[in-house]
Amino acid sequence: MDPVITSCEQSNPLQSGGDGLSSHVDGQGRKKGGQARNSSGSRLAYSVLDIPPWYLCIFLGIQHFLTALGGLVAVPLILAKDLCLQHDPLTQSYLISTIFFVSGICTLLQVFLGVRLPILQGGTFAFVAPSLAMLSLPAWKCPEWTFNASLVNTSSPEFTEEWQKRIRELQGAIMVASCVQILVGFSGLIGFLMRFIGPLTIAPTISLVALPLFDSAGDDAGIHWGIAAMTIFLIVLFSQYLKNVSVPVPVCGRKQKCHTSTFYLFQVFPVLLALCISWLTCYVLTMTDTLPSAPTAYGHGARTDTKGDVLSQAPWFRVPYPGQWGVPTISLAGVFGIIAGVISSMVESVGDYHACARLVGAPAPPKHAINRGIGIEGIGCLLAGAWGTGNGTTSYSENVGALGITRVGSRAVIVAAGGVLLLMGVFGKIGAAFATIPTPVIGGMFLVMFGMITAVGISNLQYVDMNSSRNLFVFGFSIYCGLAVPNWVNKNPQRLHTGILQLDQVIQVLLTTGMFVGGFLGFILDNTIPGTPEERGLLAWNQIQEESAETATASEIYGLPGGLGTTLCVSTCIRRLPFWPRFEGGTKSGVGVSQVTLCPPDFSGDHPKDEPETRM
Repeated sequence: MDPVITSCEQSNPLQSGGDGLSSHVDGQGRKKGGQARNSSGSRLAYSVLDIPPWYLCIFLGIQHFLTALGGLVAVPLILAKDLCLQHDPLTQSYLISTIFFVSGICTLLQVFLGVRLPILQGGTFAFVAPSLAMLSLPAWKCPEWTFNASLVNTSSPEFTEEWQKRIRELQGAIMVASCVQILVGFSGLIGFLMRFIGPLTIAPTISLVALPLFDSAGDDAGIHWGIAAMTIFLIVLFSQYLKNVSVPVPVCGRKQKCHTSTFYLFQVFPVLLALCISWLTCYVLTMTDTLPSAPTAYGHGARTDTKGDVLSQAPWFRVPYPGQWGVPTISLAGVFGIIAGVISSMVESVGDYHACARLVGAPAPPKHAINRGIGIEGIGCLLAGAWGTGNGTTSYSENVGALGITRVGSRAVIVAAGGVLLLMGVFGKIGAAFATIPTPVIGGMFLVMFGMITAVGISNLQYVDMNSSRNLFVFGFSIYCGLAVPNWVNKNPQRLHTGILQLDQVIQVLLTTGMFVGGFLGFILDNTIPGTPEERGLLAWNQIQEESAETATASEIYGLPGGLGTTLCVSTCIRRLPFWPRFEGGTKSGVGVSQVTLCPPDFSGDHPKDEPETRM
């Protein structure tokens, strides 16, 4: 095959003049393309194929880690009470380190072998509801003595067995359910179902990821609304008002020794800067005893010393390993409950893939990339079950929201974020230190991020005719029922009674998962109420997928690394696999012409004049 390689030179928002910070090459960083536009028309600092300097990758990776930190830490803390661990913060820190470690592995797998978009992998709230429902069964309710801190001896074998047998039950259910996700992904079934899953299914599903969490986000922020409001104000200030303000920074390079360049600091690090400033403020207020020291007083949760014992007890190094809590066990009710979470997680992930592609200026993911991404997420859930996180893994909607705020969509940054997660999982002290971020700071960040997630979900409706009363009904009814039905079931669990305990549990799990309720109703109504493909948004939706599936840009973004599928392993039998890349441009003899563009796609329709072109 004779490739045609096109390069382009465009301006970079991270630099002013010709010596900007992002123009460092010579081992410092490599930009494979210039500045790109995402689908909304806003400029990207780095697009998906760009490689920022290594130091920027590290800082940006830490920011993505911090963005996901609240969700990563929240999952073990939510499960702690039902695992009988509410009075054992050290074991809670072990669970947090384990979910850090596994999330790092799964992130690297997804970026290199999965859908290959810059999406962080982490714990999923879709598994929390079925997990809590399973642990609420009479056989798994914690003994009364575990609720009394004076009666709990965290080092006793009796207490250790109490919480470990519960997490082993979760492990078994997650590992079995993950096999379903692996089968759905690598068999191509998810790609087949995509012809029936349109914007009116994905929009309520993603929106209901964040909407039901307003209660917990408000509770966290309400611990000290002043600190939470400051965090919100700083994120909005940096990401929206100061995004075009450049800051002079010292730069050292090989061509020019030490000089000053300009850097759009607030656009690239809004979340990291806001968290650090708010955290530092809480530390100063704690040291000066401005914040109340009484545990029952308002604002006590904003102190930085409330979780100090966790930091002192946590080991410096601890490497999580599979089966660290024992051999997993399996029950039918647990498996069916987690499968419901898997279904919701898959639909959410498909929406995340498309939302992420739009935000980073990439074509819509083709079916083979979606199949591969879902299959890799299934492998990630299998690893999470084996390691014993008490949860699975999924594409992080919080991370997608952060992409929209920072406008940095580089895949290399997510690779750095995966490495940061791995390190945090190994270095126990550091992981425990991040777990001590004051709750109202995390709550303020949640309010901003959950708003972005909701907006990402609703943005899928841009392909739908929202002047149609049919579409308004489908979306509005799905969203409202996705909030109302779980709320009623949570308040009236005794009303669901079929006489079969396992069936009752499965029904309760399904109906208390807002994503599943809203997505299921959207799917049924959208595919049964008469409507034209254009009206439903399927025409534009499928057209975008078909146009992007065989382009050279899609080949570079969604193709496998190392030339797999393009120069290696290109036999006919392998290319028929539903998760294997298949791009046009070659003949049977392997000789043809294809074009590879070394700059990110410009969806604005503007093309730079006098664009240099290199052909091989």
